[in-house]
Amino acid sequence: MTVAAPLSREQIEAILPHRPPFLLLDEVLELEPSVRVLARLRVRDEHCAGHFPGNPIMPGVLMVEALAQAGAVAVLAEEANRGKLALFAGIDDVRFKRLVRPGDELTLSCELEQVRGPIGRGRARATVGDELAVRGTLTFAVGEGA
Repeated sequence: MTVAAPLSREQIEAILPHRPPFLLLDEVLELEPSVRVLARLRVRDEHCAGHFPGNPIMPGVLMVEALAQAGAVAVLAEEANRGKLALFAGIDDVRFKRLVRPGDELTLSCELEQVRGPIGRGRARATVGDELAVRGTLTFAVGEGA
């Protein structure tokens, strides 16, 4: 089976095991399996619920998770990795540059730099328009699914 972008939410669910409310990708715009991915998340109130009342801001850890899910699509779209899990093995050099609020549209990108066996690293970044919101390096391990 070939995976070609764009991917809808339903097609993303065929690749990732995440489900709402924890699925943090609305669509995949560009995809080169095992190379790179470009995805989008429209930030909604539920992404910021309780953080903070009267001043909703998307938590940084959720932005990093959204980046990881985008990277996981690039990894798990590879035929050899179908049905497996991509798990965090490391999060390095993450920097938050901009507040993200409901109504913002996060564009998420991950470029895989190195993949050796089940371990890989990717440079990830999220922007709102032309403004950098967060960037960092994510290390992952691919393991067997349930």
